[in-house]
Formats: sequence, structure tokens, C-alpha cells
Amino acid sequence: MAGICAALDMAGLEEISHETRRTQVNPRDVLYHEGDSAQSVVMLTRGVAKLTRQMPDGRQQVLGFRFAGDILGFTTRRTFLSDAEMLTEGQVCRISRRDFEGMLARFPATQRRLIELCSQELAETQEQLVTVGRRQAEQRVAAFLITLAEAARRRNQPHDVLDMPMTRAEIGDLLGLALETVSRAFTALKKRGLVKEPGGHKVELPDIPALAALADGDMD
Repeated sequence: MAGICAALDMAGLEEISHETRRTQVNPRDVLYHEGDSAQSVVMLTRGVAKLTRQMPDGRQQVLGFRFAGDILGFTTRRTFLSDAEMLTEGQVCRISRRDFEGMLARFPATQRRLIELCSQELAETQEQLVTVGRRQAEQRVAAFLITLAEAARRRNQPHDVLDMPMTRAEIGDLLGLALETVSRAFTALKKRGLVKEPGGHKVELPDIPALAALADGDMD
């Protein structure tokens, strides 16, 4: 288990199970909307979700993707700062913010794990700023794929063949690229032998070190 519950023993898991509401979710189900009262925390136990924000001109900006083990909607503000929408079927556990904060107080290990998750998210956000600000299109897509591989590795899942339920348009929105540019970047990566697409919303990464080197600008 990659999330905060990984810090709990069986007794702790049994205790918090009485405070959470487990729900099966489907693709395009909205977990919460930007501006909704942030009185609950969502723990994604299975599936993939995306975070978006509505821009003043009406466009939807993709802020990131979240995976099994991630916590969504934990904020000190009164309202959620983004929309959260499922890309796949999955399962979520909802817990009130009051009960969540109580769990952190009762189980110090969960506090440490939350700090780890927040630090991880901060590092990913900083990496995203570098990706959009300084990398060329091919490098941006390579860096995005490395991020997916790292997320799979943290979940103890194979990270050379990945589920990729997000569309090219959603990837482009996240990376600051047009849809056509994302498609050309994938084609270039396939020609290099760094990416294969076997179908079924999957992507195969035959040479992750070489892909990481390209993302870092160490390959021509």
C-alpha cells in the first residue's frame, strides 16, 4: 500500500475503517468540485484521477494526475482548490477532515507518512515547473512518462509497462503543449525505441534509463 495507510498496523487499519466510507467509482465520476466545502478527505485506493481547475476564460487546466495511495482534497482552506475527476474505474475512501486530523493525532506514524507524501508532491510540482519552463516537447513527454513510471514503482507495480488512461489532449494540457505536438513527440520517442504502444491504453518503456537521460537533456 503506497498511501498513508501503509503507516498503520492491522489494529490501526481496523480502527480507521469505522471512520471511512468506501465507494466504488467509475470513469468521469467527479469526486469533488473546486469551491465545494472541504469537509472531507479522499483517499484513492484504486484507479487514476485527474485534478483540474476552471480558468477565467472557461478552459479547463489539468493540474496533475493522482494514483492509488494518493490523498486528494486535504487542505487547510474552507473549500477545495480544484476539481477531482476519475479517469478510470476505481475505489475511494472518504473520511471527514475532523476524523482525518484525529487519525493523524492518534497515529504519529501517519503524520510522518503524510509529510512524506506532501514532500513528494512538492518535489513533483517543482519538477513540473522545470518541465514546462525549460524542456522541449520531446523532453517534456519523456519526463511525464518517467513520472508515471515512478508512480507505478511506488505502488510496487511493474513500471516498464504502464496503464495510461489519460488522453493526448490531457497530457498536452498538463505539459503546456498542443495535441499535435504531443502526438509528434510520442512518434519521435517510438522511432528512438524508447516507447512502444501495445494498445489497450498502455505504454511500454523498453529503456527507462535512456528515457530519463533524454528528459534530463543528456541525449541528442
